[in-house]
Amino acid sequence: MSDVKPDKESEISIEDLAIDPATPLFSVRSFALLFTTRVTSNTSNHMLAVAVGYQVYELTNSAFHLGLIGLTQFMPPLLLMLLSGQAADRYNRRLILRCCYAVELAMTAGLAISSLFPAPYLPAIYGLLLINAIARTFEQPVVQSLVPVMAPRAILGRAVAAHVSAGRLSSLIGPGLGGVLYIFGPAFDYGTCALLISAAAVASFLMPNPPEPKKRQKVTWESLTGGFRFIWNAPTILGAMSFDLIASLLGGVTALLPIFARDILDIGPWGAGLLRASPSVGGLLAAAVMTRFPVKQHGGRTMFLGFALFGFGTLAFGLSQNVVLSIAALMLIGVGDIVSAVVRQTIVQVSTPDEMRGRVAGVHAFNVGCSGQLGSFRAGLTAELIGAVGAVVVGGCAIFATVALWAWLFPSLRRVDRPDEVQRR
Repeated sequence: MSDVKPDKESEISIEDLAIDPATPLFSVRSFALLFTTRVTSNTSNHMLAVAVGYQVYELTNSAFHLGLIGLTQFMPPLLLMLLSGQAADRYNRRLILRCCYAVELAMTAGLAISSLFPAPYLPAIYGLLLINAIARTFEQPVVQSLVPVMAPRAILGRAVAAHVSAGRLSSLIGPGLGGVLYIFGPAFDYGTCALLISAAAVASFLMPNPPEPKKRQKVTWESLTGGFRFIWNAPTILGAMSFDLIASLLGGVTALLPIFARDILDIGPWGAGLLRASPSVGGLLAAAVMTRFPVKQHGGRTMFLGFALFGFGTLAFGLSQNVVLSIAALMLIGVGDIVSAVVRQTIVQVSTPDEMRGRVAGVHAFNVGCSGQLGSFRAGLTAELIGAVGAVVVGGCAIFATVALWAWLFPSLRRVDRPDEVQRR
């Protein structure tokens, strides 16, 4: 691996270093370590979600308690989003990441120990989950804001593609691995999660130190909401982030997959799992291509094309009654999602000054989490009124309408050429 060594260990500025754009991505040690933290931490989180769900349902036989798991993990991002973004901009990001992993390691170890008792104490499980969710809330904007710091500008487009693919890879591996390992008991599952978090922590300790904030602002309402104001005053970033929010709200196919698997395609529970994995497979294939061949021109048009593919795949899935066609449509959804996400995140990363990246990443993380949950609710409510097929078809048509509307509302976004050279204003 090619090492980038700073003159002073306390401060490194990687994003402006001269480097050959053809340099193998994972030969850049700083980015390889950040990628490792992303994959291992996210895989652990997905495994944890599966294991906790199974264990709590075994203990309570209550769907209400399963809902409480979601509520427990939803509240910290809702309440702490502004603080987590401010912390990422105010303090050393590597130190915050290490603290987050230390807390997550302690919580997963606590879950493993509590599962060894004959009758695990349910409030303790919820309490550990809550603390773990708080740590995750501070971790996410830090990891996001470190991408352009750990990857030189020349390879940033490929780095963003790899960073996005890391999330898809963990969402593909984590749930299945968590379900399989649960055969050996929840304690074994949680222990494996703890090992993965340990790997993320080790990588964070090997990571070079990012630059210290040039000036620490006082924590005020003005500084806390700075991310929102910056996004609102930057039409390109506002268009990119709001586009993702609207598309996620309209394209909530995942929540309806059990209905399609059982009632429309007649492929049962195993088929539901196959359908759920299909978007991730398509996304990983697209990410592999974009990691090798980054978008170098017509970035805005490429992003709109990605959203159009997302809408077309949604529409095709809703109308399909063939298993192979349905899987292909879901893979197309994953391809469109990755194409749009890579361009969108590159635009946001390059257009945001380093002192604002944490707060902007906090807003982005909140948007992604909330839009997914609300999109599932929208899909379920619409399906209850007009049926699952109608709900998906309406969502696909609405995405196409959004593509046309956003092209008109945000001409600066449409005119973006190289995503990694966007002007900040």
